[in-house]
Amino acid sequence: MTEPVEAIWTDFGGVLTPPISHTLATFCARQDLPMEAVIDAVLKVTATFGTDDVMLPIDTPLVTESEWLDRIGQVLRSDHGIEPRLTSLADAWFDGREANLEWAEHLRALRAQGFFVGLLSNMVPAWDAHWRRMIDPAAYFDDVVLSFEVGHRKPDRAIFDLAVERSGIPASRSFFVDDLAKNCEGAVAAGWSSILFTDTAHAIAELCTHLRVRTP
Repeated sequence: MTEPVEAIWTDFGGVLTPPISHTLATFCARQDLPMEAVIDAVLKVTATFGTDDVMLPIDTPLVTESEWLDRIGQVLRSDHGIEPRLTSLADAWFDGREANLEWAEHLRALRAQGFFVGLLSNMVPAWDAHWRRMIDPAAYFDDVVLSFEVGHRKPDRAIFDLAVERSGIPASRSFFVDDLAKNCEGAVAAGWSSILFTDTAHAIAELCTHLRVRTP
C-alpha cells in the first residue's frame, strides 16, 4: 500500500498556463513570424548547446535570454530571410497569457486542508517577474523551487531531492503534476508519485484519487 500524499508540487508552464504550443502560436502571430521558421531556428540554436531540450539553455541558464534571442535571430535571417524584432521574449510571451485559475484554486483548497503545496518549475531568469504577476506565489504555495535559482532543472533528480529537503516531506509522500512526460518520469525515478497533466478536469480527478479525497 502506498504512503499517503502530504506534499503536492505543480509545474508552471503548460499546467498553470495554456499549453506551450498554444502560447507559441500566439507569440508568433503577434510577432508576425511563421511558426515553422521560429521552431526551426530554436531547434538549431538548441543543438549548439548539445541538447534537444529547447529550454535548457535559458532556464539553467547557460546563456541570457537576449543572447539566446540574438542567436535565433541570426538563424532566421541566414536560413529564412526573416528580419525578426526579438528584443524580449518575456514581454511578448507573457502579455495577455491566461493563468489556469481553476487549477490554482483547487491547489489552494488543498493547501487549506493541510496539504503542502509547492511550485516546481524550470524557469528563465528574465521571466521571473512575469509569472509572479499571473499567479501570486504567496497566495497559493508553501514554497517555490525554480531551476535558475537552484542550479538544477527537471527532470534531473537533484531538483526533486531539493524539493523534498525544502518541504521536509519524504519523496514517498510527495506528488508531482507536470505536462511533460519526461518530467513526470524524473519525479517517479526520485521516488515520488506523479501524473501527466493533459487538462484540468482530468488532473483534479486523478489527484483526488491519489489523495483519497472527494472530487469537487
